Amino acid sequence: MRIEREVLSLSWIPSEAVGGAMKLSFDLGLTHYDEPPPDHVDDVDALRGGDRFRFANRLRAWIDVDDGEITGAGYSGGVLMGTTTLLSGHRLARTFQAIDMPVLQAEPEMGDGTGIGDNKVRFVQTAGGRPGMPSPRRVNHAPFFQWKGPLVWTTLGLTIHTDGHAELELLTASQFPRHWVYDTDGALALKSGTTDFNDWYHHAFGTHSPWGDEDSPAVVAAAETALERKLSTEIMRGGEKPEIRKVKPDTAIMTEGQADTDLFLLLDGVVRVDVGGEPIAELGPGAVFGERALLEGGTRTATIVAVTDCRVAVVRADQVATESLTDLADGHRREENAVPGDGPPIAT
Repeated sequence: MRIEREVLSLSWIPSEAVGGAMKLSFDLGLTHYDEPPPDHVDDVDALRGGDRFRFANRLRAWIDVDDGEITGAGYSGGVLMGTTTLLSGHRLARTFQAIDMPVLQAEPEMGDGTGIGDNKVRFVQTAGGRPGMPSPRRVNHAPFFQWKGPLVWTTLGLTIHTDGHAELELLTASQFPRHWVYDTDGALALKSGTTDFNDWYHHAFGTHSPWGDEDSPAVVAAAETALERKLSTEIMRGGEKPEIRKVKPDTAIMTEGQADTDLFLLLDGVVRVDVGGEPIAELGPGAVFGERALLEGGTRTATIVAVTDCRVAVVRADQVATESLTDLADGHRREENAVPGDGPPIAT
């Protein structure tokens, strides 16, 4: 019996994620940020045709199982590169097809490596490429100037068990753009927790990539709720733009017991939720927090601390519907759901 499973990463450019001189081309409408990918992917080729992502790493693999024993294993996936469109006038545009790099596939790893009682196989695949349009720029190391665009990539892990269930991993990724990972059912499961456009733009080329001698371990966060994704779109694409703040690691964004009524949307980075001085959760990009103070008397019920460099959007209460805030609070209730001594879940 053959068991085939797939894990997919989509890489896209979220709003306000580009820095430096390149930001001007986005602000002027010469090129564009991307709409967030869907919560569920049924047809990745249709998304590619609709210009919904910059590149996709499609790790598809299989195992053959006879009488409970693994008799064969292999890969059948690859990379899908998107396009970049530059506008040169109200009606003139030029589209550049992205250029893919060779797909790197590790030898399938049986069980724990002993070969005794193996009931699973782990597959690891790196895929990516570079934008098709030229990106002339100064860089931080020899040859100190680059014409070609920087490299993007993800490294995915997929473990297939003989009973048919599968596990996924986001192992490494370029520091830009945002990477979302979908499970074997096509549902959004993980996302990269941080982006750093400037470092990526001036560093990720040549040997400074998985095709050379350098890689970037991914900061991984669990996907937020569908309601939070809906709210984040309303906040960032609404009529009034929120204030954007940069927060350094180990800095409190809000403090338990403090009187405050701002709502926060985490645009980039990972934060920790503390209650009574104890960590109970970690949150990644797209998380919305602070709603309970808006609904329950204006006092913070938790402390939120930046784990990494973060960017947050600060929103007033009147910018979000009360019904949405109530639904959000009902879904969170982190304080009541916390189990003392358990500590934060690992965001992988």
